[in-house]
Amino acid sequence: MKKTLLSLALAISFGLGAATAHAKDVLVVLSSSDHLELKDGKIYKTGFYLNELMQPVQALQKAGHKLTFVTPDGRAPSFDRASIDKAYFGGDQTAVVEAQRQLDHLGLLSPDTSPVVSLARVEQIGLDQFDAVYVPGGHAPMQDLLHDQRLGRVLNHFHKTGKPTALDCHGPIALLSSLKDPEVFTSGLVTGERVASSQDWIYSGYKMTAFSNREEEMAKSMFGGEMKFYPQDALVRAGGTYSQASDAFAPHVVIDRELITGQNPASALMVAKELLKRLK
Repeated sequence: MKKTLLSLALAISFGLGAATAHAKDVLVVLSSSDHLELKDGKIYKTGFYLNELMQPVQALQKAGHKLTFVTPDGRAPSFDRASIDKAYFGGDQTAVVEAQRQLDHLGLLSPDTSPVVSLARVEQIGLDQFDAVYVPGGHAPMQDLLHDQRLGRVLNHFHKTGKPTALDCHGPIALLSSLKDPEVFTSGLVTGERVASSQDWIYSGYKMTAFSNREEEMAKSMFGGEMKFYPQDALVRAGGTYSQASDAFAPHVVIDRELITGQNPASALMVAKELLKRLK
C-alpha cells in the first residue's frame, strides 16, 4: 500500500514538474486609458473588451502559463461596459458571467490593489524573462499604446528574438509604437496629410489584420462622434499588408512570422489558439 502511494506521489510530482517546465510567461499589455478622444473634442468612454482579454487569458491559464499584466504607467486598466454582451461569447450568457467572475478574481480593475505593472518595470525585470506578448482590443489602445516608446522597445525585442506577438481587434494599432516617431506619423493621419510608409518599420511588409474600416463604419453610431482615423488605414500606410474576412465581424486571423493578429472580437479565441501553438 505504501509503495503504491509513493508511486502515485512521484507520478503527481513528476507531472507537475513537467507542466511547470513547459509553462511560459506571457506579457498581457493593456491600455491605461479609459477613453478615446474623437474629432471635435468629443470623448468616448472605453477600455479593453471583456472577451478579447478574458478568452485568451482563460486559455493561457488553463494551459498552465504565467501571465504578467502590464499598462504603460502601471495604473489599473478600464474595460468597455459595452463588451458585457453574450454576442461576443457566441451567445453564451454563462460564459459572460464566468469571464466577469474571473476578471474580478484577477483584481485588474482595482485602483489600489491591481497586480498590473508598468512597462518601465517590465524593462527592469528584463525582456528575456518573457516568452510572448498579447495585446487585446477595445478602442483604448488607440489613445496611448500606439505612441508608447517603451512598448515600441518591447515589440522590437520580441521581433528580433522571434517571440510570439499577438494582438486582436484594435490591439494591432499598438504596432505603430515601434515606428521611429509614431506621433508624427499619426498626426499626419489626423490632419489628412499624405503619410508615406516607413521602410524601417519592423513590420513593414508583414501580413496583418485589425478592426476593418467597414466594421468601424458599421459600429460608429455608438460613439456619438467620429474617430480621428481607423486602424486599417493606419497600418496600411505604415507599411503593413492588410486583409480582412469576407463578412464583417466574422473571425479572421493572420499569421506572419512572429506576428499573430485578429480582426475583431470574434477572432479572440482563434488568436489564443494560435498563440498556444507557438508557446508549445
